[in-house]
Amino acid sequence: MLHTLKMLVIAVAGLWLGLAGTYYAVERGEDGGVGTSFLFGAVKAGPWTGWPKSGTRDADPYARALYARNGETPLGITEGLSFLARADSSGAPLNPACDYVLSGAIPPARFWTLSAATPHGKPLPTSSNRNGFTSSELLRSADGGFEIQISASARPGNWLQVNGGQPFLLMLRLYDTALSANAYSVVAQAMPSIVKEHCR
Repeated sequence: MLHTLKMLVIAVAGLWLGLAGTYYAVERGEDGGVGTSFLFGAVKAGPWTGWPKSGTRDADPYARALYARNGETPLGITEGLSFLARADSSGAPLNPACDYVLSGAIPPARFWTLSAATPHGKPLPTSSNRNGFTSSELLRSADGGFEIQISASARPGNWLQVNGGQPFLLMLRLYDTALSANAYSVVAQAMPSIVKEHCR
C-alpha cells in the first residue's frame, strides 16, 4: 500500500512538473515574449533570430503549441522566413526611449516587411496607426544603399514609428526568398544592422 502511494505521488509530481514546464515554455518563454518559446532550431545572425523550421513538419512541439494557442499560421519554408530582433547590433536591448538606424544588407527576397511589435508579437500601437514598413516603400540613395529611422517622432525619408513609452521588438519577414533553402548558413553581414543613435 505504501509503495503504491509513493508511486502515485511520484506520478502526480512528474505530471505536474511536465505540465508546468510546458506552460512556462509556451506561455512565458525566457522573458515572456514572442519567439522565446522556440527553444530548438533557432538561427542567429547579428541581432536577428529566426526559426526556419517553425512552418514545417519539423517544428518543435513548443512552437506548434504556441502557434495553436495564438491561432497563428507561421510562414512555410517555401513562402519565406521571419526574423525577430530584441536588441541592437551591440547587444543592448531595444529601448523605446532611443532612436535607431537600420541599414545594410537585406537578404534577397521578392518582398519584405519590417514592423514594430510588442514583446508578445502584437502590433505596436502608434499615433499614426502604422507600425510597418515594406520594401516597396523603401527610398534608396544613388548607390542603392538605404537607412530606416526607427523613432517615436517623425523623421524624413524611411521612417518606422515606435511608441516612445512601450517596449518593442522588430520583425523582419522575407517573402519568397532564396534564403529559405539555406537559412542555417545566414550570417550577421547578410542581415541589416540596428544602431542606436541617441536616447531621450
